[in-house]
Amino acid sequence: MTQTTIRIGVLGTHSTGKTMLLKRIEMELRGHGVTVARTGRLAKRAAALGLPKMQHHTGQSTEWIIARGIADEIEAEQGAGVVLVDRASLDAVAYLRAALEYRGEVLHRGELERLRLLAGTQAPKYDLLLATVLDPDVPVDKSHDYDDRFRRLVDKHVHSLLAEDEFPHQRVTSDSESQTRAIERALQLCLQEAAV
Repeated sequence: MTQTTIRIGVLGTHSTGKTMLLKRIEMELRGHGVTVARTGRLAKRAAALGLPKMQHHTGQSTEWIIARGIADEIEAEQGAGVVLVDRASLDAVAYLRAALEYRGEVLHRGELERLRLLAGTQAPKYDLLLATVLDPDVPVDKSHDYDDRFRRLVDKHVHSLLAEDEFPHQRVTSDSESQTRAIERALQLCLQEAAV
C-alpha cells in the first residue's frame, strides 16, 4: 500500500508570518503523532550561490528557486506523512514579477510565461495552499533591510497570480482568528487523512 503524503504550501511577501505559521502547524501535527518534514530557505540558498534575489530577482534565479523547491519537496516526501512547504512554487514568480515592476523592466513574455507554467505545474500537488496577506500596520523585523515598496509589490503579485489562475487557496491575515482557522484546517485535513 502506498502512503499518501499531504503537502501544505505557504506563500506571501516577506515578514507576513509564513514560517511562524508553518511552525505552529508542525508543532500541532507532531503533537498528534504525525511525521512532518518542512522545506524552506530557498532565497538564502540561491544567494549563497551568487544568484540575485529580492529586488534583483532574475529569470535565472527564479528558475533555480522553482526547480530546487520542487526537488526539496520530493526529497521531503520520503518518510513523511505531511510536507510543509515554506514558499510554494508560485511565490518565486510573484517575486520576479514584483522585481521587474520595481526596476521598470520587462522580461520576454515567453520567458515569464514559461516560468509561470513551470511553477503552476506544482500547484495541483498542494492539498492546502495558504497565502499570507500583508498588514502594513504590523512592524517588520528591523534587522532586515526591507524596501516597503518592493514588499507591497510582492504582496500584490502573490494574490494577483492566485486570482488569475484561480488556484484554490486560503488567505491568512495577521489576525489571530485567521491564523487559527488556517491551523485548524491543516489539522483537520491531515488528521482526517491519517485516519483513513
